[in-house]
Amino acid sequence: MNSIKAVGFDQHLSIDNPDSFQDININVPEAHDHDLLVRVNGVSVNPVDTFVRKSGRKNRLNKPKVIGWDAVGIVTSTGDEVTLFNKGDRVWYAGDFTRSGSNAQLQLVDERIVGLSPKNLTDDQAAAIPLVGLTAYESLFEKLGINWTGNENKTILIINGAGGVGSIAIQLAKLAGLTVIATASRDKSISWAKKMGADQVVNHHQDLVAQVRHLNKKYVDYVLNLNNLDAHWNEIAELIKPDGQIVATTENHRLIDLQKLTKKRATFAWEWMYSKSYFKTATMTSQNQILNHLAKLYMDNALLPINTINYPLINASNMRKAHADVETGSMIGKVVLTGWEK
Repeated sequence: MNSIKAVGFDQHLSIDNPDSFQDININVPEAHDHDLLVRVNGVSVNPVDTFVRKSGRKNRLNKPKVIGWDAVGIVTSTGDEVTLFNKGDRVWYAGDFTRSGSNAQLQLVDERIVGLSPKNLTDDQAAAIPLVGLTAYESLFEKLGINWTGNENKTILIINGAGGVGSIAIQLAKLAGLTVIATASRDKSISWAKKMGADQVVNHHQDLVAQVRHLNKKYVDYVLNLNNLDAHWNEIAELIKPDGQIVATTENHRLIDLQKLTKKRATFAWEWMYSKSYFKTATMTSQNQILNHLAKLYMDNALLPINTINYPLINASNMRKAHADVETGSMIGKVVLTGWEK
């Protein structure tokens, strides 16, 4: 086999353009060093996929670009420095921002950002988890510094609780013993956030301060902002307790006034799941450990699956549908694609 199927694009186009994705063939990659060569059986689409696809120069690319990060698949070969996996292992991962993506039959990925996928999840279920699972886990336990125990009197506000990251973050925060206030604005998303385990749900299109105070919470210990930091910054600054912690995963479009945190001595940090692989930090292997921990939680039936839209084949037509789903801005859970045409 000299070439494999993939889904790519050679122009940054609107998703309603039939050329926004194309079925293409690419060369078979070869594993070296810490690389695994994975036969991809399932992928999911995240907001980052849509941003990368539509953002860029409008001129045609020199060669088609293959994106995609979330994947579940089988290791088919390994580089000579691989120690964590063997040929035949079923793995899951969220990939590397600097490498060719998961929307291909075979993909190279560094073993240090890969985990063994949980045996009790289908490809549809497993493909939905890695990126949002890593983002939620790193946000809570690395950037917010939450411990797994001793949180009985602590509260977290999760802004955008029904999206992919929010769906996992609610569940992990509840496992750690926190009281969770999540935001959602529609009946379906409110029901979903409650299904994930949120103790209370407030509407992010209305005054968050008034709603949280109505719940007899003057301040919250932690804030995880997953959407529209510009719109919520003043409310976050008002609601965070003195010495509280704030993390955001979505960039601001206007300057945010960090001086609003001065008197409370509160801490603000960014979370970008790709940072470790992007800068090849010494902490890269932590993503292997996190994914293995998430797999154990699923094997213990401590976490719920979050895939809500499933397309049965990985091809250009279904990829356009999946990107269009995400671009509605009203996704609940995750959209996944599985399998390749023979």
